Amino acid sequence: MKRPSNPNSRDAASTGRSSKPADRGSAGRPGRAAKGRPSGGRAAAQGAAASPAQRLLPAATRIEQVREVLGEVLQWEYPADAVLSHWLRARPHMGARDRAEVAEAVFDALRHLRRYRHFAESGSGPAARRLAILGLASVFSEQVLDAALQEDEREWLARLRRIDPASLPAAVRHSLPDWLEQRLADVPQAEALIEALNRPAPLDVRVNPLKAERATVLEALRAGPAARYSPEPTLHSPWGIRLQGRPSVNRWPLFENGSLEVQDEGSQVLVALVAPKRGEMVIDYCAGAGGKTLLLGALMRSTGRLYAFDVSAARLARAKPRVARSGLSNVVPVVIRADGDQRVKRLAGKAHRVLVDAPCSGLGTLRRNPDLKWRQHPESLAELCQVQARILRQAARCVAPGGRLVYATCSVLPEENENQVQAFLAENPEFELLEAGPILADRCENLTFQGPYLSLRPDRDGTDGFFAAAMQRRKPA
Repeated sequence: MKRPSNPNSRDAASTGRSSKPADRGSAGRPGRAAKGRPSGGRAAAQGAAASPAQRLLPAATRIEQVREVLGEVLQWEYPADAVLSHWLRARPHMGARDRAEVAEAVFDALRHLRRYRHFAESGSGPAARRLAILGLASVFSEQVLDAALQEDEREWLARLRRIDPASLPAAVRHSLPDWLEQRLADVPQAEALIEALNRPAPLDVRVNPLKAERATVLEALRAGPAARYSPEPTLHSPWGIRLQGRPSVNRWPLFENGSLEVQDEGSQVLVALVAPKRGEMVIDYCAGAGGKTLLLGALMRSTGRLYAFDVSAARLARAKPRVARSGLSNVVPVVIRADGDQRVKRLAGKAHRVLVDAPCSGLGTLRRNPDLKWRQHPESLAELCQVQARILRQAARCVAPGGRLVYATCSVLPEENENQVQAFLAENPEFELLEAGPILADRCENLTFQGPYLSLRPDRDGTDGFFAAAMQRRKPA
C-alpha cells in the first residue's frame, strides 16, 4: 500500500495535514462548499473575530507564502508533504495557525490543481499567485481574502465564484489527469468515489489493545481538551477513534505513553483480515514505519515472533520509537534485499501469516496525498505492477502449509488489485482464495461488501481506498 516516495502518510505518528477537516472547499467553486454556498468553519470565524483591516496584512502575507511553497511543490521533485515540512522547518517562528493556513491552502490547490489552472488562465499577473489565491479561498472568508487583493483580482475571483462546476469538462471539474480520469471512469460509482477522494480526510487514531480500551480512551478524550475535536468511535474498526480538526496528537500523554497511534481506519481493518494469533510466526513483509506492525503485535499479545521486513533501513528506523512506546517485545525488524535475500529464504514455508502491504500508486489516499495524481503516470503504474507481482511471489514462499497470505494495496485500480491476485493464483495453484467477509465478521461491525475481497472506499466506508485479498496455502493431501 505504500507509495515509494512517502510510505507512511496513512499511519505515521505525525498528524500533519491528514487531520484537516473534510468539509471545506472540497469541490465546487473557489472558497465554497460542494453545494456552492460559502464555506463556514474557521474561515467564517476569522471573519467574525477580526475586521478585514486587521486581517489584511496576514492574508496578503499568506498569499506570498502559499505561492512560494507551491512554486517548490510543483517542481514534482519531492512529495508535497516533504516539501511543505522542509519549508515550515526553515521558519520555526511561524505560529500554529499560520502553519495550518499555509498547509490547508497548499493542499487545496493540489487537490483542485487542474480546475484552478483552468480558472487561472483568465486572470492576470503571475500564475503562481493566482493558484495561491484560489487555494486560500478555501481558508479565508471572502471578506478577508478580498481585502488583500488588487481590484482586478477581486473582480476575477468574483467571476469565478459564479461559475457552475457542472459546466466544466469532467476531468477539469474533478481535477484529474486524463489518463486517471479514464481509469476511474470504469470503477463502479465512479463519480461518488472521485468526489470523495477530492475531499480532505478526517484524522483516525487507534487504541493500543495492549494498553487501553477504546471506551475508556473515548471517555477520557471527551472529558478533556480533546473534546473540541469531536472524538467518535470508528464505524468498522473496534480500535479506532475519529477526530475532526487538527489536534497535535503526538503531544498528547495518551500518544506519548503508547496508548494511541495515528492510523487510518481502513488500515486497521486490514490487520483484522490478517487475524494473527498468540504464539504465531507472522511476517509484515513491507513494514515501512510500522503502523500495521504495531497492531499485529498487539493482537498477538506480544507473543510469538513478528518480523518487520522492509528494503529501507530509514523506514524501519522510524518504526523503532513507535515500537518502544507500544510496549511490544515480539517485533524483529529486518532490512532485506529486494531480490534473493538469504534471511527470507531461511523462512520459507515457516510463517503462519504473511502480510504483503505492497508498494502501490497510493491513489486510494488522494484525500491525504493529492499530489499523487500528478506524480503518478501510466508508465510508473506499469512499473509498480511488476514490483507488486515480484514481491507477492517472494513473500508467498514464506507461508507455511495451512498458513494465510494477505495481499493489500491502498489503490482503487483493478490492475493493482484483483488482477494481481488472479494472476498470482493462476501461477500458484497451491494457494486458494478465502472469503474476506467471514474472517472480518467477528471483529469489524457494519462492514458489508460483495465478493471475496476486502474493498474499502471513502465515499461508502469513510476510509481511504483500500483493497485486500486473503489466501491460504493448501496443506498437502
